[in-house]
Amino acid sequence: MSLLTAQELLQGAAANLLDPQGRRLAAAVQWWPLHGLPGHWPVAVVGSGPPVLLLHGFDSSLLEFRRLVPLLASQHRLIIPDLYGFGFTPRPDDGDYSPRGVLAHLEALLAALAERHDGAPLGLIGASMGGSVAVELARRQPQRINRLLLLAPAGLTGRPMPLPPLLDGLGVRFLSLPGVRRGLCRSAFADPDSSVGPPELEIASLHLQTPGWGEALRRFARSGGFAGCGEPLPPQPLSVLWGADDRILRPAQKRAALALLGERLRELPACGHLPHIDQPQRVADTWLAGAAAPEAVAST
Repeated sequence: MSLLTAQELLQGAAANLLDPQGRRLAAAVQWWPLHGLPGHWPVAVVGSGPPVLLLHGFDSSLLEFRRLVPLLASQHRLIIPDLYGFGFTPRPDDGDYSPRGVLAHLEALLAALAERHDGAPLGLIGASMGGSVAVELARRQPQRINRLLLLAPAGLTGRPMPLPPLLDGLGVRFLSLPGVRRGLCRSAFADPDSSVGPPELEIASLHLQTPGWGEALRRFARSGGFAGCGEPLPPQPLSVLWGADDRILRPAQKRAALALLGERLRELPACGHLPHIDQPQRVADTWLAGAAAPEAVAST
């Protein structure tokens, strides 16, 4: 199957997704050539103003920012890529499906942004695994990133845990099961009975149809993924929002993150693992205020 199939998936999403915000975001996707990488790469570009780069989480896609985009687009130019090996990206047979490959793709994207625009510093918002990616990118590109907002960041603490052969394939097959997808989607929300329906389930699984999804995910799992990325924290201003009802990240992970982040971390009530979907207005208000300042305080 070819790259055109990935493009057709997003074109179909722009016309047919049940979620209207998802349709609009899919319609905003452009396909960029990136230096050193074959083919063209999906990047949604929306709005105008100071640029902000948004990075999604593990086994997800740029469509997860569908509810946050309308709240920021009037004041920012939002650049929303799919991470390398995830979402609707091409997956070349010889691709590097490890944290190294993910970061190389983003650095090529930053170079393309500098060519297309003026190279102005960017804000950076990263969700779940995208939070660890954001921290790594900010350390590598301190002159390009001016501040960060992390949403339930995963991988700041701990150590890489590569899955051995056979287990990686079993894990991928497990994640492809419709019942598992449904359960994971529901677990990500504070109130799944009211928040999760056919539109959310559709978006949570659409990218699985992209050619190479399973093989790229298997190889990423064998790499060990992103872990222990928080130290040292990057020098830029950094804020963190964490849902009080997060059932994806374990309490021990939250305690370790709190020890690392201290007062930078704030809790959002009635919020699960996806603040940008569960509480998008609070996330937007936090970003636009320039610092995290929700009313609730972090707890252990």
